[in-house]
Amino acid sequence: MDRVLKLNQQGWDLRVEEKDVWTLPVSSEQIDRARRGDWSLILTPNRAVPQEWFGEVKGRDILCLASGGGQQAPILAAAGAHVTVFDASSLQLAQDEMVAARDGLSLTAIQGFMHDLSCFADASFDIIFHPASNCFAPEIIPVWRECYRVLRYNGVLLTGFMNPDVYIFDLDAQDRGELLVRHPLPHSEIDNLPADELDRLLQRDHVVEFSHSLEEQIGGQLKAGFVLTDMFEDRDYESSTSVRSQFMPTLFATRAKKLPE
Repeated sequence: MDRVLKLNQQGWDLRVEEKDVWTLPVSSEQIDRARRGDWSLILTPNRAVPQEWFGEVKGRDILCLASGGGQQAPILAAAGAHVTVFDASSLQLAQDEMVAARDGLSLTAIQGFMHDLSCFADASFDIIFHPASNCFAPEIIPVWRECYRVLRYNGVLLTGFMNPDVYIFDLDAQDRGELLVRHPLPHSEIDNLPADELDRLLQRDHVVEFSHSLEEQIGGQLKAGFVLTDMFEDRDYESSTSVRSQFMPTLFATRAKKLPE
């Protein structure tokens, strides 16, 4: 696991250097609008999270989990929240710190892996905002357990994640506009791809992904103690050109609550 975590950590540093779309920080204009109460965020590529999923954010303690890149944390800080952004990539966190310095925001950036939140005390946060990033973690059950631990009662976990069914398809065929069923689930790119194909993937994407079943994604939240209150579906970022998005939702988002025992 340590090798995989470090591989993906370094891969996201490379994505920052290449100006991947998920590493580009928000503008000062977006920050100004957020200060005036005009803001929205995404957990998945296209659909805005309903405002009622957040409730009031001003004065709330929010953890942006595996959410570096200068996109979500600065918006929430500008909206009046006390924000901590936690991410494995130092360069992704640097994007958040750059926006904070540029626009006079207060936020805390901490480097670490999403399954280990031991630097935070129990019941530290009111909201956890966890965009679609757990596909880069080999195991996610520990993520849900830690999220439950660090949330206060009546706190909410907002998370996005991949539809596990997308991992059955051959990647090269998708690039040609074809859907070719190839991989049994669960699928691990680092474990299941031939060495030459894995090398090509890392040259292109720099990271490896893992499919996680709905039993782990949704059932894992429930077993950790959460109560699911809402969910929605979404498609790939460029859904008009994504062959898989023409046939199925490729991502889900859920809202879960930690209720008093």
